[in-house]
Amino acid sequence: MSKTVAFHTLGCKLNYSETSTLSRTLEADGFVKKEFEEDADVYVINTCSVTENADKECRMIVRRIQKRAPQAMVVITGCYAQLKPQDIARIPGVDLVLGAAEKFNLATHLREIAKGPADGGGAKICSCDIEEVAGFHSSYSINDRTRAFLKVQDGCDYNCSFCTIPLARGHSRSDSIAGVLNNMHELAATGTKEIVLTGINLGDFGKGADGGKTRDSSFYELVQEMDRVAGIERIRISSIEPNLLTDEIIGFVAGSARFMPHFHIPLQSGSNNVLGLMRRRYKKELYEERVTKIKKLMPHCCIGADVIVGFPGETDADFKETYDFLHRLDVSYLHVFTYSERANTLAAELKPIVPVHIRNERNKALRNLSYQKMQYFTEQHRGATRKVLFEIANKNGMMEGYSDNYIKVQTPYRAEWEKQIVEWTL
Repeated sequence: MSKTVAFHTLGCKLNYSETSTLSRTLEADGFVKKEFEEDADVYVINTCSVTENADKECRMIVRRIQKRAPQAMVVITGCYAQLKPQDIARIPGVDLVLGAAEKFNLATHLREIAKGPADGGGAKICSCDIEEVAGFHSSYSINDRTRAFLKVQDGCDYNCSFCTIPLARGHSRSDSIAGVLNNMHELAATGTKEIVLTGINLGDFGKGADGGKTRDSSFYELVQEMDRVAGIERIRISSIEPNLLTDEIIGFVAGSARFMPHFHIPLQSGSNNVLGLMRRRYKKELYEERVTKIKKLMPHCCIGADVIVGFPGETDADFKETYDFLHRLDVSYLHVFTYSERANTLAAELKPIVPVHIRNERNKALRNLSYQKMQYFTEQHRGATRKVLFEIANKNGMMEGYSDNYIKVQTPYRAEWEKQIVEWTL
């Protein structure tokens, strides 16, 4: 009888693409996939460690599995597994911890390991120093929705003062353009309508799989080649650093029928003082230039921004500068993160520390601003006709989809619109 396996993913789109690939690998190896809330022989948790909550959530999920299926094998992989393998190994119920270099050898490890003692401490750890991690593992997600997350780049060489990702993912490295195009053809064959490009530092695409020692191509070259592939109707760029978002890329997206008028550009702070403490590679003036350029060529373009509040040393004046900057900037929505201390980062040593209640107040203020901005952006397009890709989901008689410029649409369910692009008056 075949073993059953269930997956749970924490964190970013890149993690979802990798989980999907791991799932297909195990199914090809004879495993039967189960939903995570069902009983299974093996549970795999692909973790994130961008915030403290991700760590806590991992522990909570393991406890839930222990209550429901105490005999099941529990495997932890992903960023948290690379950063804190010993801590995870001590969580009661965990059997196997796979670091960055071993994640894609999951099937082999499962054939070689047995369930450990219930009191924890018996977990097998398969990890190595992050400097030894090289090579690129191609990944993409396929599910019952209409879009796929396609991983084209991994790792980061930037070393921002708050970030553990370089410690968890290693050096910047990429797929080849030929590899990306091959994955696009495979996704087109499944009927996928939209691809979302994902990576840790997407705009740094082109550094070879040897850990960034060579550069074979550029992100601009990649998008040009992807635009020529038939069978995929929409391509969306998930997140790109402002200093890597060139005029060439913006101009190309503006003239492309396949690349969607939607950018997500991490800002992190609207204060140059705080950007310096964060070791970001730009100032707010460059960010504003990028937004202005996009809006000049694509007034209808949706622009999202990441912002961190409560960073050490962020004064009331710094936060007001950030708020005022975002208030007047023509961005459409914000992803707001409350700063949390991460071990082995420079920011953890910075002073003064912003009290948690003030961090939370600043988070709330920016989330309210984000809501207002998305309402305004949506209202600007009221009455306009845009192309909406509807998803396969009947939610209480309703279905939803997103316009090319990322406006969410809800309408009474119609089966003939599933996975179809429809001309829609907003």
